[in-house]
Amino acid sequence: MKNKIISILQQNARISDTALGEMLGITPEQAAAEIKKLEDEGVIRGYSVILDEDKYDKSTVYATIELKVTPQRDCGFDDIAKTIMMYDEVESVSLMSSGAYDLAVEVKGSNLKDVAFFVSERLATIDGILSTSTHFILKKYKEKGIFIDGEEPDERGLG
Repeated sequence: MKNKIISILQQNARISDTALGEMLGITPEQAAAEIKKLEDEGVIRGYSVILDEDKYDKSTVYATIELKVTPQRDCGFDDIAKTIMMYDEVESVSLMSSGAYDLAVEVKGSNLKDVAFFVSERLATIDGILSTSTHFILKKYKEKGIFIDGEEPDERGLG
């Protein structure tokens, strides 16, 4: 049941307890209790809104920054990741398994200059960061399974 609840909430976190209960074959009270249990256990960490930035704020700039990092003794990449996470501009930080970089950082800024300043003056100056590579996101088509442009997927599928 946990997987079904999470799948439903990932598509619509605003679903009512009644509707969720109907989908799962349980009462609204049971649905609410299951969600609360997942929140209390820390499985559900929060809820977010997926925006169409073109309709909301055309000036917002997103970038993915790849970082090559020297791991720290006794903590690996964790301390550097925790330092990076504290910046308001940072949307997410991920440790990568292989490739040319170690950490992927997604940031949001008011404009290109703000993101460039953040990279050069804040990220690049952190001890242990060897190099950065910044990729500006020009357009989002799909985020967290949601189609941003409002078009529904072709029901015929791709294959």
